[in-house]
Amino acid sequence: ALDSMPRIEQVFVNAPDGWTSHDLERRLFVARRLASAENMKLEEPDELFHVATLSNLVTVYKGLVMPTNLPEFYADLRDPRMESQICLFHQRFSTNTLPNWKYAQPFRFLAHNGEINTISGNRSWSEARTPKFQTPLLPDLQQIRPLVNQEGSDSSSLDKMLEIFLAGGMDVFRAMRVLIPPAWQAEPDMSPELRAFYEFNSMHVEPWDGPAGIVMTNGTVAACNLARNGLRPARYVITNNDWVTLASEVGVWDYAESDVVEKGRVGPGEMFAVDTAKGKLWRSREIDEWLKARRPYASWLAENIIRIYNNDEQEAEAAAKYMKDSLDDLPVFEKLFSCSNEEREHVIRVMAEDAVEATGSMGDDTPMAVLSYQPRSLYDYFRQQFAQVTIPPIDPLREVSAMSLETLIGREHNIFQETSTHAHRVVLPWPVLNIVKYRKLLELDQRYYQHEVFSLNYSRDSDLETELVKLCDKVSEAVGNGVVLAVLSDRDISPDTVPMHAALATGAVHQRLIKDGLRCDANIIVETGGARDSHQFAVLFGVGATCVYPYLSFQIINDLHARGALKGKLLKRRKDYRRGVRKGLLKVISKMGISCITSYRGAQLFETVGLAREVTDMCFPGTAGVLDGAGFAEIEADQRALADAAWQRSVPISQGGLLKFTWGGEFHAYNPDVVTGLQQAVNSGLAADYQAFADRVNKRRPAAIRDLLRLRQVNQALDIERVEPAEKLFPRFDSAGMSIGALSPEAHESLAIAMNSIGGASNSGEGGEDPARFGTERNSKIKQVASARFGVTAHYLVNADVLQIKIAQGAKPGEGGQLPGHKVSAHIAALRHATPGVTLISPPPHHDIYSIEDLAQLIFDLKQVNPRAMISVKLVSARGVGTIAAGVAKAYADMITIAGHDGGTGASPLTSVKYAGSPWETGLPEAHHALVANGLRDRIRLQVDGGLKTGLDVIKGAILGADSFGFGTGPMVALGCKYLRICHLNNCATGIATQDEGLRRDHFHGLPEKVVRYFEFLAEEVREHLAYLGFERLEDIIGRSDLLEKIEPLPAKQQKMNLDPLLASAAAAGSRPGGYLRIRNEPHDKGKLNARILADFEVPLAKGKAAENTYRIHNFDRSVGASLAGAIAERYGREGLEHAVLKLGFTGSAGQSFGAWNNTGMHMTLSGDANDYVGKGMCGGRIVVAPHPDAVIKASRSAIIGNTCLYGATGGELFAAGQAGERFAVRNSGATAVVEGVGH
Repeated sequence: ALDSMPRIEQVFVNAPDGWTSHDLERRLFVARRLASAENMKLEEPDELFHVATLSNLVTVYKGLVMPTNLPEFYADLRDPRMESQICLFHQRFSTNTLPNWKYAQPFRFLAHNGEINTISGNRSWSEARTPKFQTPLLPDLQQIRPLVNQEGSDSSSLDKMLEIFLAGGMDVFRAMRVLIPPAWQAEPDMSPELRAFYEFNSMHVEPWDGPAGIVMTNGTVAACNLARNGLRPARYVITNNDWVTLASEVGVWDYAESDVVEKGRVGPGEMFAVDTAKGKLWRSREIDEWLKARRPYASWLAENIIRIYNNDEQEAEAAAKYMKDSLDDLPVFEKLFSCSNEEREHVIRVMAEDAVEATGSMGDDTPMAVLSYQPRSLYDYFRQQFAQVTIPPIDPLREVSAMSLETLIGREHNIFQETSTHAHRVVLPWPVLNIVKYRKLLELDQRYYQHEVFSLNYSRDSDLETELVKLCDKVSEAVGNGVVLAVLSDRDISPDTVPMHAALATGAVHQRLIKDGLRCDANIIVETGGARDSHQFAVLFGVGATCVYPYLSFQIINDLHARGALKGKLLKRRKDYRRGVRKGLLKVISKMGISCITSYRGAQLFETVGLAREVTDMCFPGTAGVLDGAGFAEIEADQRALADAAWQRSVPISQGGLLKFTWGGEFHAYNPDVVTGLQQAVNSGLAADYQAFADRVNKRRPAAIRDLLRLRQVNQALDIERVEPAEKLFPRFDSAGMSIGALSPEAHESLAIAMNSIGGASNSGEGGEDPARFGTERNSKIKQVASARFGVTAHYLVNADVLQIKIAQGAKPGEGGQLPGHKVSAHIAALRHATPGVTLISPPPHHDIYSIEDLAQLIFDLKQVNPRAMISVKLVSARGVGTIAAGVAKAYADMITIAGHDGGTGASPLTSVKYAGSPWETGLPEAHHALVANGLRDRIRLQVDGGLKTGLDVIKGAILGADSFGFGTGPMVALGCKYLRICHLNNCATGIATQDEGLRRDHFHGLPEKVVRYFEFLAEEVREHLAYLGFERLEDIIGRSDLLEKIEPLPAKQQKMNLDPLLASAAAAGSRPGGYLRIRNEPHDKGKLNARILADFEVPLAKGKAAENTYRIHNFDRSVGASLAGAIAERYGREGLEHAVLKLGFTGSAGQSFGAWNNTGMHMTLSGDANDYVGKGMCGGRIVVAPHPDAVIKASRSAIIGNTCLYGATGGELFAAGQAGERFAVRNSGATAVVEGVGH
């Protein structure tokens, strides 16, 4: 911090006579913005230039210092003359950006606890909307663009938008409620007038949404606003001297309980404010009452808004007309837009039949689109971004009431004005159209909703890039001339034309209209045959589409119904398809923690893998990944090949092969030759058989990023006898997390026995584990802690060498695990504390991890309950994973796994398997580089998993930065898996992935010895490669990217892939080895109270006798009781201390995770109150929380415990004399609770 400290200057400004403080404030605001703009125009802008505050209302003191040192750094703060009615304070460590003085909080108006998940869309739309912003109070507003910073801290962007609104004359309450509204769409008890206020204002700005707790002040009003999901805590205390303190924790200052007149919390979507000028306390209901009465919003909406509904009769007529007139042309459309028989049967039919997305298993083992030798859809180049650690995903099943796909049609207006004409809009409940809604949009009054159709089909004599520019010119000119609905259609196909991809067209037009200041005057309607699954729709919305009409999907449903492949009424099947797409869309946006499609639209929340910069710069500037690749010429060549085949009537549509191996279809890494080759090797034990298997993998045409790189000798080869033995390599090998449930008990135990026998480690997965295996050769050394907390008890946790927090899984990042009901046998249900036969779906987020600080808390919890274990955090490769990895290391994790997109899964929606997550070859070097840059690499064991098969994969993984390696599918194949992709159906033919007792008894032959042979072969191959490279130890090549070089020659798309950024990141440590040095990453908090409790109860615990003690507790005493719970489990097993009671009495405000994993024999009583996660994972005993004896507040009306209490509890009792916070008893599977009120 000292090395990066900027020079700090202070300036004093006088105002002319007659200016009010707000007049001066606006001119200071503009002056500051103009100064920043001038700096950016310099030939060499000063990157450190930043005006922390230039205000006559608010003064900001901030810096990269520890909180206790702030008054040492700023002498003003220790001067007794400094007085203020309002003080905002914020501390946290940087997670989304590297530490930077200017990004320290608070900002000019606000401090922000949490993340703005929607920030990409918010920034983009702030730029698009700028021409609409006009206010006489800021006549030079257009001169200070961009109004919002387009990179850096999300909180700083929100702060800048807020100050624009305030400087433009908007009051604090409207500004905050417009930016961070509650979930008004699905709130049943909201008054019509208040709903009208929110609906009216939603027409002009999308939500700035996320797990956000905002505190702000304009100098007179101090306010707190919680985002719609209420994921951040906000507890307030009011004392009898009229002091109001509000913080993310209770107990942040010392007050006498007898002086407290009220304790409470701010709930989801609520606002709490203090007006110091008027001496008034504003609660959320009062604020809303005031806002809804400002204007006749309900009348304005009733007069102007148009709502479009379905008409079944018209839709039936349209379907019948198509069947009569155009069915013969269907194969041409299918071939032109890459629709195979496989997609018809396994994607479209499933959605039309079941109204849900299709489910698959085993992950994606096909090449990334840029590596394919077949024409692939442009959608395949897009990888969905997803939330992990710093921003949580949303659970679209359990929190659907907070989500909305509502879409508005029409021109936007100036948000600084409020008139009835601002409500002149069309409302659609969601943006995937059927034929009726599409036609109704085009039939709207052309005075207000003028439309024009632009063909995406261009002459074969032209070229794609030229035609794309022409299209943008035409649309921009038309919108400038009054067109409001710009319809981009690829339906008018002909043999003489080639269709440009709808995503290219949409992205290019969207960006052009933003550049020309016209985007908010128009809506982009896409009529396309190319979008058929939820990912493809998400891409179109993400790059700027307002609505999409997928005409080809409906034509295929018509055809399937006519052929008898779809039963029931045709209209029902068409509706169910749209419902399936709707659910899939909600899941896609929820992966980024986004609630509303309006905040997702145009946000470009994708990472392109293998698209050239010329394409992303024009069409998708926010998506560019690390790797270049296909440009306009290559994309066009693929589309021309499809067009040539489409019009040949004798050529049938493709059989497919993207989902399952098909002869003549797409390449699969686990093709039959590879599967049988590995099984031949482990069955025979012959090195020649393994070599044949390894050659099939190592010498294949490039199918993964690592295949583009070959080993490069820089040293003389060594005699293999000098290379470290296999026994030294085995501890670097883990079997990846696969739950008992996904696997049969026999397969799960075989993996554990095999890995334990060689000194490696098996991973329990997220389904718990049979306690009978603990302490035996069948015990999994790695115990996984996932979002559902299945079977996570104190006994489970203390029987682990490694505790892995699974944030995300390579095959389905952003969503939780799934175990179909037919696989939930009585045994599996008992291990998971669930009900037999009931499908188990883990929540996408850990409900105790909504920020990096929350992750640090869980890591601390685990280190308290099992201090021997290393704590691992599993992440998935994605752009930005390096910054996240550095944050995880700062949160005191010991291990980090970077999983690739091609990892396996027992069950997952196909769109997640195919389109989420990135190759580990991009994420691993980034994480390695970030850890080196932050001085943390020596204390983090960095692991990679995802598609690893051979020793060469291990060598390349080490060179790119990995210390250890996870194998999932390979060991399963060694056990006998035939890779049939039916794991989720419970009818596995080899007894490996089924709970069917007959199949397991008759067909499971997976001896642990086969897995042992596989890893022995792997280790020997690693030794051979090390000998070739001239190194004795694997650790000597970690990060040595100079040992890799790109292979030649390559096809055009692959030639353009620049791999230098990967190699440069991996080389962050230079020529010296840059791996893990076995330094323990100990937390700063030593858990002193827990240590004291353990010492006090050491003797009675050893003797199994009752005892009691009392303690003073503070809110910095965290995870209190966890160490004792772990000690009980270690000594007495899962039954705990059954015949004696250890009584612990506490007085004060407890820190987070009070009573975590409370065990049988522990009775904890607290007089006072507690923060979040009380009784987390409680498996027995009792917790009692009651007000302090001196308290005069009414307990039943007061908040006494925080959010997410009893998360994952499996037993015990909780009694709280007061109210609990949000998400009370989420995933509770056996605890009994009595409380006097709970949140949402």
